Amino acid sequence: MKKILVTLLAVLPLLGACTKKSNEILIGEFGSLTGSDATFGLSTNKGLRMAFDEINAAGGINGKKVKLITVDDQGKNEEAASAVTRLITQDNVVAIIGEVASSRSKAAAPIAQKYQVPMLTHASTNPTVTQVGDYIFRICFIDPFQGFVMAKFANQNLKAKKAAILRDVKSDYSVGLADVFSEEFKKMGGEITADLSFQSGDIDFKAQLTQIRSKNPDVIFIPGYYTEVGLIAQQARQLGIKSPLLGGDGWDSSKLHEIGKEAINGNYYSNHYTTESTDPAVVEFIKKFKEKYNETPDAMAALGYDAAKVLAAAIGRAKEVTPKAIREELAKTADFPAVTGKITINAERNAVKSAVVVQVQGPERKFITTIAP
Repeated sequence: MKKILVTLLAVLPLLGACTKKSNEILIGEFGSLTGSDATFGLSTNKGLRMAFDEINAAGGINGKKVKLITVDDQGKNEEAASAVTRLITQDNVVAIIGEVASSRSKAAAPIAQKYQVPMLTHASTNPTVTQVGDYIFRICFIDPFQGFVMAKFANQNLKAKKAAILRDVKSDYSVGLADVFSEEFKKMGGEITADLSFQSGDIDFKAQLTQIRSKNPDVIFIPGYYTEVGLIAQQARQLGIKSPLLGGDGWDSSKLHEIGKEAINGNYYSNHYTTESTDPAVVEFIKKFKEKYNETPDAMAALGYDAAKVLAAAIGRAKEVTPKAIREELAKTADFPAVTGKITINAERNAVKSAVVVQVQGPERKFITTIAP
């Protein structure tokens, strides 16, 4: 009897832990909370936390509370892979959200696919990310569409006939977007007068910009991240280049104007949503975000929020809280009402949705146009 009692006393804490754990749904997040593009990860995390706080305050998902486990990948591909391995093998998450950068999502996706844990990237736009396997999803548009959007905007809205490209050769995102822009712009009758490169972390771009200046392009397409883009804008204006600068969603950060200062004003990039939207859902999201964080949500915050809501809805529909059941429901996502537009996930596990073009005006982003698929 004494042995039985001792055994029960030893097991009871474990039973309590199991009961507690069974009432939680563990979701993993990996992102750049530190590093050269830390605003991406920090904004995403704020959007995710706000969404899950709302879900938990409303009773959770089928009565179970969500616990978000976040790992900083420091903006490094190898750390992204390590983060996802840890989230799956040590933290036992049932699904993962991340990353913003396509290169880091590509480093992590094979691990999620290997362990068959659904990974939902909210902002990685390189098309090859979801091609890793059937457990990899995204809620953002992809670069073939984003490249088309900016080529069409340059051609139709800015009446550009000649364009130069300055791409980051270390970024899958930048290379893929540059390739698509080049192809689409030429299809529209435009000419690519120069296609030059730099590498993430560079600070001097004057040699490339001098070559571009000699070609006198109507526009310059720079599909990079905000850190380098801000510096490029400054150096372009110092060299007397007046051509409009164009880019993709990698520009979207509160740091863009801080780095680029006046030189970045008046330039354009494609984005996932606009803070000028009059959609009641968007207006309410922005209001709640400002109340919670005392700042205006950028696109990464909005996408993080949407990713959390899409994933929660899939978990809520699933017959059981297992990676396989969640994967099956994510694949069925259709016409999901989100802050960044209605989300439908197609057979390739990519989202079909519109993009907006915005113009930088100091710390603000002026809505210019919407371009649908």
